[in-house]
Amino acid sequence: MPIDAAVAAHDLEVAIGRVGTPERAVSEKRYLKSDLAFLGTTVGETRAAVKVFANVNRLNHEDLVSVAIALWDVPIFERRMAAVLLLELYPNLVAASDLPLLERFIRESYTWALVDALAGAVVGGIRSTDPSVRPILDRWADDPDFWIRRSSLLAELKQAKRGGDLEPFFSRADPMLDEREFFIRKAIGWVLREVSKKRPAEVTAWLAPRTGRASGVTVREAVRYLPDADRERLMAAYRERRAAT
Repeated sequence: MPIDAAVAAHDLEVAIGRVGTPERAVSEKRYLKSDLAFLGTTVGETRAAVKVFANVNRLNHEDLVSVAIALWDVPIFERRMAAVLLLELYPNLVAASDLPLLERFIRESYTWALVDALAGAVVGGIRSTDPSVRPILDRWADDPDFWIRRSSLLAELKQAKRGGDLEPFFSRADPMLDEREFFIRKAIGWVLREVSKKRPAEVTAWLAPRTGRASGVTVREAVRYLPDADRERLMAAYRERRAAT
């Protein structure tokens, strides 16, 4: 029997809100500069409630999607975070066919706090097992919405950290180096930084001819874990606005 998504979402909201505080609700709303309502719980507390729900209910794909939508469609931050965390719990159920819904969620997020989890964990999980989604992510890279463009970058992080192909990320990141949007610049640097922990030579080789174009945010993030000599060489080239030699 299909789950009653509206009832399930309401019950989850009650469980999450039970541990929230008005003080945190006010501070989080101010910190995220969000128009959403807040229950005042931490992400950890929200995650714990979602896990209890998942342990009690055996969800199939239809149930998962319907509950996620029911949670998301009420403009409360923790409900939307619960939707994201619930989708993250079921990587074997979420598939490429769900990308239109995930794209909708990203467009309606308006904050990194939701976008990054959707892009990195949920979309990234699909990308790491299904390379056929690349054309969709390539389209996202050209989208007018910078949150969608950011997501096209962060979606590559999971598979890249596992040793996957860096070319899709590099091909999207290169034209975005010229953007002035902070969240794009930060995302490029973030992915490069994380990949550099195990693949420093590839990061150095890609960044070196681009240090004259990249922003300070991107370069400082990217070089953080590189060997000292490479980090100093790249930073020197960036400061002189030239390619590193």
